Amino acid sequence: MNRSHRITFIVILIIVPVFLLALFYIDGDFWNKTSTQIWSFSRFSSCKTHAQVQDFPKPNIGPFPNDNPPSCTCQNAPPANQYVSKDELEDLQKRRAEEYRQHQIRMGKQNDVLLLAPANTPLQYPIKGFRVTPMKKTLIPGLVLQTRMRTLYKVSLSVQKGVLSVMDVQEGEHVDGQNAINLTISSSSLHQLNDLLNRVTYTSTVYHIKTEDLAYFSFENHEVIFPIVIRRPSVPVLFDSGKDINSQVTILVKAFLRYKELHVLIKSIRQFYPNIKIIIADDSHNPEKVVGDNIEHYIMPPAQGWFAGRNLAVSQVTTKYFLWVDDDFVFLNETRIESFVKILEAVPDLDVVGGEVQGNRFFFRLQYEEGSSEEGGCIKRVRGTHTPLPGFNGCFYADGVVNYFMARTDAVRKVGFDPFLKRVAHTEFFLDGLGDLLVVTCKGLRIGHQKKSSTGKYGSYRHPLKSDSRNKISHHYFKNHLKCIGY
Repeated sequence: MNRSHRITFIVILIIVPVFLLALFYIDGDFWNKTSTQIWSFSRFSSCKTHAQVQDFPKPNIGPFPNDNPPSCTCQNAPPANQYVSKDELEDLQKRRAEEYRQHQIRMGKQNDVLLLAPANTPLQYPIKGFRVTPMKKTLIPGLVLQTRMRTLYKVSLSVQKGVLSVMDVQEGEHVDGQNAINLTISSSSLHQLNDLLNRVTYTSTVYHIKTEDLAYFSFENHEVIFPIVIRRPSVPVLFDSGKDINSQVTILVKAFLRYKELHVLIKSIRQFYPNIKIIIADDSHNPEKVVGDNIEHYIMPPAQGWFAGRNLAVSQVTTKYFLWVDDDFVFLNETRIESFVKILEAVPDLDVVGGEVQGNRFFFRLQYEEGSSEEGGCIKRVRGTHTPLPGFNGCFYADGVVNYFMARTDAVRKVGFDPFLKRVAHTEFFLDGLGDLLVVTCKGLRIGHQKKSSTGKYGSYRHPLKSDSRNKISHHYFKNHLKCIGY
């Protein structure tokens, strides 16, 4: 080592200890800092410090309520309120407005707010996934202050639907507002402050099984807001799929007058699936006995309608899935229930898989605008699909499918079938399930359709009266809070 190198080495040996001692003198908590904090300090800190450093102007980060959506436009569809008698309209609108207000509360609309994350904040906090059980004390994860050196560090937290506290507070630790909605923590040591933040808990004080609170976390001129999800855990409801198709699927049929066609359907089912359960909901005027192995025949009051029959049939299902068929369908050599099950088992998010009837793959999308709270929404049925279902050639996401589909029993029970709709009703089930049921339509899942016979008495019930159509639109005006509906 030459003389110049020796001099440099000696200078470094002298300067480094002096520098470290200076840092320790300025910040007594220096030895507890991480290497990242020391490096940050060495870059930005100066020997002359102030207790309060206003780094950035305080931004407006919310919460901002989501605005009432604008009024929607009814294209080629008359306003639904035209189907309500004029002498009833005013009173009906008042009742609808009140029901919609209560619906918004039940759906948690009051918690649907916009929060913004401020830039360059020294505060760390949970942005998603902090969930608590009602009335149960829970540690808030991830609360940390990362900042430059101060002579005093002070943070505040506040909530609205619960109380805050710090666990195991020791002598010399400064915490104000224990078990209250406002909590203040202060310390001359950043390490101690973060240790206290690591022990902050939240306990909801208002019992509710599904709501949210907002926590406000601030330091000097910095403030952040993060959500606290309050949920009562639900108990899983599982279906044992068993070992074969008979323990996985039940076939459902709504029967009305057409017993000849019904027996043809049952015979075709038994040709391919001799042991699968068949449930029949029958609202014929003079019901005939339908007997056979593993057949359940439920007699309803006469002419209760299609959806009332569907509700009855679905209520009796004990399998994970059900297959819906009309009483005049017929199973073909290529009718394979297993193909439906394969798709639903592979994609657990799916709720409904539609097939095709005699080559007809009826499917549609529902174009829906929420509309203003005063007027209601606009919905229109259009033919088409959304996007392909990955991994399954010929399957596409849709909002509604043909009247031959397999569905998850629990998912459909949650939506249900509106028994007000007695005669012509199909799209309406998918309308009620919009946003709750994930639906696909698939090529190749075929079933046959029997030749149409003389309709006779059945035809008089099959085709609705003009008054039925008017009542139907009026019903949707109130029930679905719609301004207009187009088919």
